[in-house]
Amino acid sequence: MSSSKSNKRVVYQEFGKDNSAAVERPVQELPPNQQNVRVQATRAGRKGKTVTVITGFQSKPETLTALLKQLKSQCGSGGTLKDNEIEIQGDHKQKILDILIKLGYKAKISGG
Repeated sequence: MSSSKSNKRVVYQEFGKDNSAAVERPVQELPPNQQNVRVQATRAGRKGKTVTVITGFQSKPETLTALLKQLKSQCGSGGTLKDNEIEIQGDHKQKILDILIKLGYKAKISGG
């Protein structure tokens, strides 16, 4: 094997050099009234800090980013988006539940 060739060892490749867009799974965007969302406060793995985690979204990342921004401003705290889950710093279960229901989501409080 000559040194000018790459060592990728691709046998067959379609769509040019970068096919990540073709292999990527499409996210099914459901309307809010068809999404079952769970709101839970947890401290596991966060050095004792309480975080409110919202799971069960079936939306595009752009939609979740906009929702995250709205929730952070309504709760007055920080937050992040990880693996289609929204994390808001602090225990804001009831406040987030009220906001999500007003937006049309089928939301429930999960856990204790």
